[in-house]
Amino acid sequence: MADGCLGPYFCKPPKPSPIPLFLLQIPKLPLHFPSKPMAAHCHCISNPRPYQPSLLVFSGGTAFNGVVEELKKLTVRVAHVLPVSDDGGSTAEIVRVLGGPAVGDIRSRCLRLADQSTSEALAVRRLLGHRLPINPQQAKSEWYEVVEGEHSLWEGVSKPYRETIRSFLAYFQNEDGTIVRGQNEISHPAYGSIGPVDKGRSSVPALPSRIKRVFYMSSEGTNSLHEVFPTVNPAVLDQLSNVDCIVYAMGSLFTSLCPSLVLLGIGEVISSRSCPKVLLLNGTHDRETSGFSASSFVIAITDALNRTYGDSHNCLKHFPSQYINTLLVPKDGEIPIDDQILRSQGIFDVVIVDSIRDPKVGIIFDPVSLINALGNVVSRYMRTKD
Repeated sequence: MADGCLGPYFCKPPKPSPIPLFLLQIPKLPLHFPSKPMAAHCHCISNPRPYQPSLLVFSGGTAFNGVVEELKKLTVRVAHVLPVSDDGGSTAEIVRVLGGPAVGDIRSRCLRLADQSTSEALAVRRLLGHRLPINPQQAKSEWYEVVEGEHSLWEGVSKPYRETIRSFLAYFQNEDGTIVRGQNEISHPAYGSIGPVDKGRSSVPALPSRIKRVFYMSSEGTNSLHEVFPTVNPAVLDQLSNVDCIVYAMGSLFTSLCPSLVLLGIGEVISSRSCPKVLLLNGTHDRETSGFSASSFVIAITDALNRTYGDSHNCLKHFPSQYINTLLVPKDGEIPIDDQILRSQGIFDVVIVDSIRDPKVGIIFDPVSLINALGNVVSRYMRTKD
């Protein structure tokens, strides 16, 4: 089995950024974003309806985004916990130029949580969510149109706001004009060796061996002897101690979920809670989980939270059922549901949820059905509290 190292971005304070983005000023890991107003055009509903359940969701920046809008109908009391270990794509270039943690997943989630109440808010969201073409010449031409304020994406954005955003873009313009398409070496290897990678349902070959564990390593290190232990954001621990439900979202198991779960303190708090702890199972295999069954996902999450293969002084010995007590499974998904092993792990609540087939990634949860199922799980728990 292979260890998966998350690289150097967690071991030193980030370089001071000349760009006043609040997302880059949070010093603890993983980053924690409650769903309440944070900054102009970056919030969801500001007046939550009473008696809504509180949730904490561990996720990456892509797979769970598809259900964020639907989740708002169940509750807006949601804490989103995202790792900063994604070093692929445009995020790789931002880290190369500015240093500090990777912000791609955070950007993606904030766009999903952004205000949509005015036409200008929608215009800004459309602008900041735009991706340049993959063709270098087309990308360069379109970039210049955006920086010069001549692109149609600026329609609906007021002049003061436009000039504020343009000043940030102009700063990037004066750094380096190179276009980079880096890919995460675990889930999306560098295209130079195997060709461009579709970050949807990738045809990249499976890893040569299963990932044994994910850990943080110093920037000068080369192996597990140089492991470091970043401090978890205390707000995450506070939320974990009080929410009505903990959710492990679908997505990249080792590069999206585990970076948050291996931090000291996370396993301790989750294992102490008696609330619903729900795993949203993937609908398809990916490069990280080729050959996995449902119980394999449970084992990987348990090992991450127990820090099973790390320093023995930091290891826990909790059972899988102390971390996961409910599985939501997309109907007709690729991941085998090995009920007998799940029961031996102490997991008896397995719920099949309606699914849809996405042409890019295969089977995924139907968002409405998923949130309804999650709401039912939380409702059962809330009734037992009353």
